Amino acid sequence: MGSVQALLVRAGFDWFLLALMGMILLAYLWPKGGIDREPISLGDIANYGVSVIFFFYGLRLSPEKLRVGLGSWRLHMVVQTSTFLLFPLLIIPLHGLFEGTSGEMLWLGTFYLAALPSTVSSSVVMVSIAGGNIPAAIFNASISSLIGVFVTPLWMGLYLTAGSGDFDMGEVMGKLVLQVLLPVTLGIVLHRFWGAFADRNRKQLRYLDQTIILLIVYTSFSESFARDMFSGYSFGDLLLLGVAMLGLFFLVYGIVHVISRVLGFNPADRITAIFCGSKKSLVHGTVMAKVLFPDANMVGIMLLPIMIYHALQLLASSVIAQSMARRAGLDVKGE
Repeated sequence: MGSVQALLVRAGFDWFLLALMGMILLAYLWPKGGIDREPISLGDIANYGVSVIFFFYGLRLSPEKLRVGLGSWRLHMVVQTSTFLLFPLLIIPLHGLFEGTSGEMLWLGTFYLAALPSTVSSSVVMVSIAGGNIPAAIFNASISSLIGVFVTPLWMGLYLTAGSGDFDMGEVMGKLVLQVLLPVTLGIVLHRFWGAFADRNRKQLRYLDQTIILLIVYTSFSESFARDMFSGYSFGDLLLLGVAMLGLFFLVYGIVHVISRVLGFNPADRITAIFCGSKKSLVHGTVMAKVLFPDANMVGIMLLPIMIYHALQLLASSVIAQSMARRAGLDVKGE
C-alpha cells in the first residue's frame, strides 16, 4: 500500500487534488469571492495566468530534444491518433443520447476532455516506472501539448458553433494566439537563454502553475454555482459520470494496447503508447477553458469530466505501472 502511495505522490496525486476539491467547496460556500471585480478581479488574474503557464511551458521545451524524438514515427502516430482522433470518435456517437436533456452539458464537457492533449508529467512518470521508452514519452507528451493548441478548439468548434450563438471561432483563435501560442513560441525562442533557469526551478514553477490552476477552478466554479448551473444534477449523475470516465480510460487503454501489439511494438514502445495515448491533461483543460468558452458560468461544468478523469487516470495507471514494474523485476518503491 505504501508503494502505491509513493507512486501517486510522484505522479502528482497529492495535495493538489485535495486543493482542487477544496476550491470547488470554497466556490460553493463563497462564490462571491470568485466573481466580484472589486477590490481585485480574480478572474482577470486567472486570465493573465494562462499566458504565464504557457510561457514557462515553452521555456522548458528543448528544440534539440524534440528533434531527437522524431525517430520513432510509428509510435508517435499511434499516440497522437489516440489522443486527438480515437477519443473524440468514441464520444461523438453518444451525442444523440444526451441531446436536448440535462445531461447534454456533461456530454459536452466529456467531449472537451476527449479533444484535449495528453498530460506531460504523469505520462512520463508512469512510463519510467513501467520501464518504457522515456525519450519517446517526453517527445509525445510535449508535442501533444503543442498540437492541442490548434486541434482542441477545432474539435470544440463543431459543437459550440452549432449550440452557442456567442461562440465566434475567429475570436477564439485570436485569443488562443495571444494567450497560448504567442507565450509558448516566446518561451521556445528564449529557451537558449533562460531554459537552464526554468529547468533548475522546475519545482517552483510547477507550484506557480498549480496556484494559477486553483485560481481558475475557483473562479470558474464560483460563476457556475452563483448561477445554479449544477442544480439539475444529482449525486447519482456525478457517480455515473465517474464510472463512465473510468470506463473510457480502460477502453482507450485496451484499444491502444491491441494496436501496439498488431504493429509489433517492442515492450518499451508498447508501454509508452498505452500510457501516453490514454492520458488527458488537466492543466491544458483548465487553462484552455478560460479561452474557449465565452459563457463563463459554463466553465465549471466543462471542467467536471476532466477533473474526474484526471484523478481516476492517475489511480488506475499507477496501479498498472506498478504491476508492470513488478513483472519486469524493476524497482517499484517510488524513490
